[in-house]
Amino acid sequence: MSSTLPRVPDRVALPARSRFAAALRRGLWWGVLSLTGGVERRGRLPRGGCVVVANHSSHADTAALLAALDARHSPAIGAAADYWFASPWRRRICRRLAAGFPVRRSGGGMDDLLSMADELRFGRAVVLFPEGTRGKDGKLGSFHRGALVLAERAGVPVVPVGIAGTDRLLPKHGRLRSALVRVSIGDPLPSTTGPQEARDAVVALHARTVAEPLRDSATRRRVAAVVTSRWGVPLAFCWALAEALSWPLMPELLLGAVCVAVPRAALRVSLGALAGSLAGGLIALQLAAAGVHLPAPLTTDRMRAEARAELALECASAVRHQPWNGIPFKVYGAEAGRAGVPAPDWLTASATARGSRTLTVGLGFAAFGLLMRRHRRQYGRYLVLLGGGFAAGLSLIVASWG
Repeated sequence: MSSTLPRVPDRVALPARSRFAAALRRGLWWGVLSLTGGVERRGRLPRGGCVVVANHSSHADTAALLAALDARHSPAIGAAADYWFASPWRRRICRRLAAGFPVRRSGGGMDDLLSMADELRFGRAVVLFPEGTRGKDGKLGSFHRGALVLAERAGVPVVPVGIAGTDRLLPKHGRLRSALVRVSIGDPLPSTTGPQEARDAVVALHARTVAEPLRDSATRRRVAAVVTSRWGVPLAFCWALAEALSWPLMPELLLGAVCVAVPRAALRVSLGALAGSLAGGLIALQLAAAGVHLPAPLTTDRMRAEARAELALECASAVRHQPWNGIPFKVYGAEAGRAGVPAPDWLTASATARGSRTLTVGLGFAAFGLLMRRHRRQYGRYLVLLGGGFAAGLSLIVASWG
């Protein structure tokens, strides 16, 4: 007589709706963290359900894990019932934005955890912070057994995860600031793993992630050193002033280099460039009114004729066309002086036109720098592309006005 083994039921796939919602949450938090300094992931979750155990030092840990863990596992986050589910609005935020489920910290918490056993068998990742609360000074507390009991009951592995950077991004009782967040996913541990073994794995991952140096470009570091020194803002001011008089390279080229290298310096460098443009434009107007003709490389007679025509019709407000038509600011400044435009009117109109362009460009490059923070080592190549793109664009503009 032949004997047969009991048949293991086929694993039920997670509903497509659940995976889609997880993908939306992942996209949301990846976008948010990209704007606040970037997020990096090392490692992947194993196939099938698993219990993820991670260190916990910030409310941003949840966002980091939702951004880093793949949507096919549809991660669910265990959240303190007495805090995140204490009011209707917190409950809605926790469920919709973090796929949170309540875990009581005083009586009944084990039942809350074990209610997720079927979800694990269906292939879901249940994320828990076994310390039970946010730690201080980057030190991990002792691990409670609940996460490990759940893994053993469901027969799924325990996956240790180390998170670094969230304590700087959003410190406990602190305010939000820019920081790169890194998530390291370790090798799966058996479902029979004990609390100390799981804690040791998370501690090792966290320490390795914190100690790992950021891959960076030597060129970017040199640029950053200049920008953050006392010479950063004066450099932007002098560059923009020179361009408003005669220099052919727009201050936006400088902003494209420095604001990507040091996003946090973007506002003050942009304001320095704006002040230089306004000062240079005012000087150009006064010199032209006095009959002085400064060199104006990479400009054409058509540019000057167009600027004269616009100034004749609109007076100082004609400079509002400058950010969009490709005619250099120095052309408008010189022609405004020859047309007798009053200096106060010119300063007011050019402050609006140049301010909108300079600040928008500077802050736009800063946002790009934050998005690309994890690729800082490519900064040298970025500068080559920036210079090449600028040269090609300038050639096309000059040719179109030839």
